Amino acid sequence: MRLKAIISYDGSGFSGYQVQPEKRTVQQELERVLCIMHKGDIVKVIGSGRTDAGVHATGQVIHFDSPLTIPTDNWRAALNVQLPGDIRILSVEQIRNDFHARYDATGKTYRYIWSLNEVQSPFDRNYSVHVDRYKPNVELMKEASSYLLGTHDFSSFCASNTSVKDFVRTVHSIKFDMKKESNQVHMVINGNGFLYNMVRIIAGTLWEIAIGQKSVSELRGILESCDRSMAGKTAPAHGLYLEKVEYKP
Repeated sequence: MRLKAIISYDGSGFSGYQVQPEKRTVQQELERVLCIMHKGDIVKVIGSGRTDAGVHATGQVIHFDSPLTIPTDNWRAALNVQLPGDIRILSVEQIRNDFHARYDATGKTYRYIWSLNEVQSPFDRNYSVHVDRYKPNVELMKEASSYLLGTHDFSSFCASNTSVKDFVRTVHSIKFDMKKESNQVHMVINGNGFLYNMVRIIAGTLWEIAIGQKSVSELRGILESCDRSMAGKTAPAHGLYLEKVEYKP
């Protein structure tokens, strides 16, 4: 049967999601445990998409096939007891046999976090980007982000080392929230899909606008230029979270 799982992981100790030679990855750890459970047989795990080294996930989606007759309700416990503590299975369900975690996804939500605290807690250093030297204008970020809503060619917001041919994506919403208790700025972005490093480049560009290094009026030109060199720096990986993957009912 085919199983769909929602997983969460702390990206700090991983070289990303996808298997890489001689590096620790999320997919590698999942497949290692499944191999043990299947008496040495290789079980391929398919994720909704890759995340880079240091990027976290609170709602990544995977699927895999298994002949085991474990009740669906017991899969979560069976996996979690063998997985390392920085990966957790949140839920498991049996899904139709033609379901595909990547190709069936209709949308994704990411969260990016900046910390404005004068002294960053050592317990937060891997989970938010410390920017205490600046006082960002969040209203400017909100204003500038409106240019990115809708369907556009996002070549300007894609890493240059990609093999993707189609750069058109649709961004449904970008919201900002100032968390007063933790003194953090959160950006939450939802779209039908994202290019390589697209969310981090958007975050980096909007941050530069927030601190006055770029103007709001520049953003339309950056988008229309389809030129990566026009956009801002790629924001650090450890401030990014894959929060949710959407599928048709």
